[in-house]
Amino acid sequence: MSSPKVLFGFHAVGVRLKTAPASVLEVYFDASRRDARMRQFIDRANEAGVRLIEADGLRLAKLAGSHGHQGVAALVQPVAQARSLDDLLEQMEHADDVDPPLLLVLDGVTDPHNLGACLRVADGAGAHAVIAPKDHAAGLNATVAKVASGAAETVPYFMVTNLARTLNELKERNIWIIGTSGDAPKTIYQVDLKGPVALVLGAEGPGMRQLTRKTCDELVSIPMHGAVESLNVSVASGVCLYEALRQRS
Repeated sequence: MSSPKVLFGFHAVGVRLKTAPASVLEVYFDASRRDARMRQFIDRANEAGVRLIEADGLRLAKLAGSHGHQGVAALVQPVAQARSLDDLLEQMEHADDVDPPLLLVLDGVTDPHNLGACLRVADGAGAHAVIAPKDHAAGLNATVAKVASGAAETVPYFMVTNLARTLNELKERNIWIIGTSGDAPKTIYQVDLKGPVALVLGAEGPGMRQLTRKTCDELVSIPMHGAVESLNVSVASGVCLYEALRQRS
């Protein structure tokens, strides 16, 4: 069995209590907080039959590795997800009533706060997975889970050895690879996102790496009408994913 890990923050722990309560081993909470949000959280944990342990702020900060724990942390067992991107896509191909694949690909996003925000957006828009290279990318940790507000538990995150090769394998499955670039002639609103699609975004500033860019089937831009030249990667992910959701609705 995999080693337990720590989640912290009301959203991250609350989503786990809701979606997989049996995986929650212990919940630590700041007993000095007696506000309505904490009372509701404790009620939810009690309903789930989870062991509750009082802890002060110092102990919670040590558990979470952060002072942004909001007075809540939990020791949990990892929840089983598809073991690989291939497994996920195979499951989707053989499932009934499943939308065409909608994937978010992040090339060079190393900030855990950005990754957490991207996972949260991906969950909200119904993306089936987030993909990133093993090098030049942030891994899943407690900070990512906190910022993702539970989405790190619901959206599969696959780190692949060779991103260009993975994109080519997606093409073989008839998934259209759309990259984002400020100099692209078309905008995100001018392409068809209703079919199987992978949206590729690079890190803020450098953007996608050249090989990643060359591997894309098509490049699109996000219209910018103000003084700034680009958006934060999580905001750009939201624009693109929600345009796909709009078209599919």
